[in-house]
Amino acid sequence: MMSGQDGQKKEGKRPVLDPNSLKPWHQMVASGSGALITAITMTPLDVVKIRLQAQAKPMKSGQCFFYCNGLMDHMCHCLNGSKPGTTAPWYKAPSKFNGTLDAFVKIARNEGVFKLWSGLSPTLLMALPATILYYTSYDQLKYRLDYKQGVKGEFWKPMLAGGGARLFACTVIAPLELIRTKMQSRPFTYAEMIGCVRTAVSEEGIMSLWRGWSPMVWRDVPFSVILWLNYEPLKARICKEYGLTTPTFPIAFFSGAFAGTVAGVLTQPFDVLKTHRQLEMGEIGDMRRSKEVSSSTLNIMKRLYAAKGLNGLYAGTLPRLFKITPACAIMIGSYELGKSVFLADVK
Repeated sequence: MMSGQDGQKKEGKRPVLDPNSLKPWHQMVASGSGALITAITMTPLDVVKIRLQAQAKPMKSGQCFFYCNGLMDHMCHCLNGSKPGTTAPWYKAPSKFNGTLDAFVKIARNEGVFKLWSGLSPTLLMALPATILYYTSYDQLKYRLDYKQGVKGEFWKPMLAGGGARLFACTVIAPLELIRTKMQSRPFTYAEMIGCVRTAVSEEGIMSLWRGWSPMVWRDVPFSVILWLNYEPLKARICKEYGLTTPTFPIAFFSGAFAGTVAGVLTQPFDVLKTHRQLEMGEIGDMRRSKEVSSSTLNIMKRLYAAKGLNGLYAGTLPRLFKITPACAIMIGSYELGKSVFLADVK
């Protein structure tokens, strides 16, 4: 007869995740699904937040501002007073909102429900493949390093895998990120953008397309290292407590939220630096002048610290955490859930 304790262990036992249990395309589908869920969930929250902030301090035409829907940053050009028939700007002169719920209701009622997902299309076009590349590379690198969950002394493997995967993803998408940022900084036609890129490549070489790579790496690689350094041990500890070998959605959700919060706080100065570099690109009318105008990442850090001290380097920490914490929780939780679905099939 099976004892109650043995029965509990057997009931809680789940398939072991090893290098041969999942194919890369399983991880690609799981990460793509997680990115889609994250974007759909987070975009309306950020649209409402931007509208509420704009209500308190309306912006002038021609200004740029940033928002992030949990997966990527968007530079938005304020086009108040644009002519009828032109493309609707992402920023719209705000209505009178009395709070978050009131903003949801009024935007949906007066402008249409789909306005709550403004900016979703460029997110899916850009962030979806980037997220798939990142998460798939992370798992593949982790497996190649023969990472064993819950074993002491293995902490460096998620760190190395996370940093390597993010460096690889940043390098691949950097040219697309530069082009996307330029197109969001002011109205560009595709013909103008192609001509701008050709001119930059012919005069400065192909490496000009990777301008902005440095601040992106400075922020995203440390964030990834810290994220997985905290996520994997916490996930392993909770799984061990409940007698599980793979995490359930709540375990992954909670662990992702905690790890994302820690990584967000520690890498906030690099996020501030990246925003300053992107704003510089948004103020430049010609890519050929960007080399002359832009400062190095280190110079920007020194200038900010000299002017405002640590407060300048940690500006916007709380608003960023309000986006990062749920975004990491949803993304990682959805990703682990997707993998568990494939695990059930392969087993």
